[in-house]
Amino acid sequence: MFVSDFRKEFYEVVQSQRVLLFVASDVDALCACKILQALFQCDHVQYTLVPVSGWQELETAFLEHKEQIKLLIKQDDDLEVPAYDDIFRDEEEDKEHSGNESDEGSEPSEKRTRLEEEIAERTLKRRKRREWEARRRDILFDYEQYEYHGTSSAMVMFDLAWMMSKDLSDMLWWAIVGLTDQWVQDKITQMKYVTDVGILQRHVSRHNHRHEDEEHALSVDCMRISFEYDLRLALYQHWSLHDSLCNTCYTAARFKLWSLHGQKRLQEFLADVGLPLKQVKQKFQSMDGSLKENLREMIEESANKFGMKDMRVQTFSIHFGFKHKFLASDVVFATMSLMESPEKDGSGTDNFIQALDSLSRGNLDKLYRGLELAKQQLRATQQTIASCLCTNLIISQGPFLYCSLMEGTPDVVLFSRPAALSLLSKHLLKSFVCSTKNRRCKLLPLVMAAPLSAEQGTVTMVGIPPETDSSDRKNFFGRAFEKAAEGTNSRTLHNHFDLSVIELKAEDRSKFLDALVSLLS
Repeated sequence: MFVSDFRKEFYEVVQSQRVLLFVASDVDALCACKILQALFQCDHVQYTLVPVSGWQELETAFLEHKEQIKLLIKQDDDLEVPAYDDIFRDEEEDKEHSGNESDEGSEPSEKRTRLEEEIAERTLKRRKRREWEARRRDILFDYEQYEYHGTSSAMVMFDLAWMMSKDLSDMLWWAIVGLTDQWVQDKITQMKYVTDVGILQRHVSRHNHRHEDEEHALSVDCMRISFEYDLRLALYQHWSLHDSLCNTCYTAARFKLWSLHGQKRLQEFLADVGLPLKQVKQKFQSMDGSLKENLREMIEESANKFGMKDMRVQTFSIHFGFKHKFLASDVVFATMSLMESPEKDGSGTDNFIQALDSLSRGNLDKLYRGLELAKQQLRATQQTIASCLCTNLIISQGPFLYCSLMEGTPDVVLFSRPAALSLLSKHLLKSFVCSTKNRRCKLLPLVMAAPLSAEQGTVTMVGIPPETDSSDRKNFFGRAFEKAAEGTNSRTLHNHFDLSVIELKAEDRSKFLDALVSLLS
């Protein structure tokens, strides 16, 4: 079930046959796909790319090839995956003897004895099967009760390339973007992020040292990756500093920018930094060079005074030639926005291909388009958060908080997709915790709903764990949603890799929520 020799048991097996490459619709999976594509191209491996959005699309393929399924998991990741024999049972073991052996010539007493032995054997088998099934239920309940994430898929694929001495700078960048996607979406702990950043930083130093003497190192076509401590502000180098401060969750929540008092605090912050309003409201690239010189240190110093201790974070940037520079988080936001673009003339597959292409350095036009979509998404997110908080849309359902976006809400179409709705829900919960004085509500999880399809009358619901200081990133809503749907016979579609996202009919929402309240109380 697990791969012990990454190269021999995985890549060399794949290399010898035509490959179906199933890729999930998230940024980390896209980056892992790009690394595999580069390896396949290097080794002339034939493959077919198959975009998938959830588990149901993989189920048939898994059932057909269950003997070939291998889990690629880092040894450091304690994911508590059950043993294969504990949850799967071969059909051959379940077949009972028919007991129709020839009894001709046997004495009646011998027939009776043999029949009694067969009955006893069947009874024993049934008891053992019931015990196995009960143990299986307990194991699966413990395993499925929480949902959490291990090492980035892109990092795992980069390890494979490095092991085979085929790692390229592009592959390293995709591994960085994959890890940053996990951090941006709050899928891993801060400690896990910093640990993996340290691993990638060593690879960056190795690659930069390797390319120091190459002729193209200072050419217009060069690519250079750098490790740096940068500001925790979304897209600020491609936006204005003011827009970035207003539309980054971290700063918007702590300033409470949905209120007049919060807007006043922002003005005080900018004055403390020493930045004129005229400068911060124009594009970052157009700001006065003397102001940008020590900008990061100045903002960090003032942020500490305003209670924002984590204003600078460890990250990576990439330069393409002399003109184009992107932070890893910039690429994550751009790729995510391309993948979940609500444009009517684009299908899910088209969006997938656009997002995948934007990760290649030859398609910077698509990446810049993704950045513009990301700005729209971030603006809409903060406007929706302000609307929910100012109109008291967040209500307590007892064991959890609940918020529902109604049809006709501005920009609601942007939040019908899983990643966008999940990110909105996480940011809304952080902002709510900063705004409320109710201590109990600060410890509650959030369930959020948004319209999915008006024609089909469906909604998307997502569950977010409590916003606490704990380093735990486990989410229990996947199992809870499944149980609530079973208990009410709700017509649900649980076809997402993120099990805390569920689709259901709008008319089933009330009884589903009632069942969820009963289950979690």
